[in-house]
Amino acid sequence: MSVNQRIPDYDLDDLLVVTAPEQLRALADPLRGTILELLLERAATVNELAAAVDRPKSSVAYHVNQLVDAGLLRVVRTRRVRAIEERFYGRAARTFYVGALHRPEDKQVVARINGLAEAAAEAAAAHAADELRCTLVHARIPIEDVREFWAEVQALARRFAQIPRAGDQVYGFAAGLYPTDAPTLPDADPSSEAPAAGGGAPEREPGAG
Repeated sequence: MSVNQRIPDYDLDDLLVVTAPEQLRALADPLRGTILELLLERAATVNELAAAVDRPKSSVAYHVNQLVDAGLLRVVRTRRVRAIEERFYGRAARTFYVGALHRPEDKQVVARINGLAEAAAEAAAAHAADELRCTLVHARIPIEDVREFWAEVQALARRFAQIPRAGDQVYGFAAGLYPTDAPTLPDADPSSEAPAAGGGAPEREPGAG
């Protein structure tokens, strides 16, 4: 699978850690999230964004300005169109990572940012049409392995976002890693481990025939 390194078509940082309240509020708004997602493809003007989300230009301009004020968007280039300067907006970073939060109100804002819930709603039609590709696996692993694995998932998501645009269908890629109450087996008893190849026959349970 080829990867175009110029998607999006402007320079941006790889990662931005967000902790400021205005940044968190900006990320929590669904329309602003959609705008940020669109700008992973290429830089765009307010007119182009308004056409993409089918919303009034004035409404989209307001949300774009909120994202700019929060430091999540910036003007990446301009062009003159009939004596009017058109601004193209791009993201400040490819990935926004929510850092450590201390204020309870900030934690409440972040709690509303649930990509898995949004993905579940989006995937309902694909599930009904038997076009949903998904997997769910549970594993009891230490937190160090969680962090390492999640870094690999984020790298995969960035690669997905950089695949050259083509075709007529937009696909969503969702990933989540979270603690659960799923059942797990106890640690194996070393004395019950299978014998090495060529060893004696395994012991039978009491009463086995």
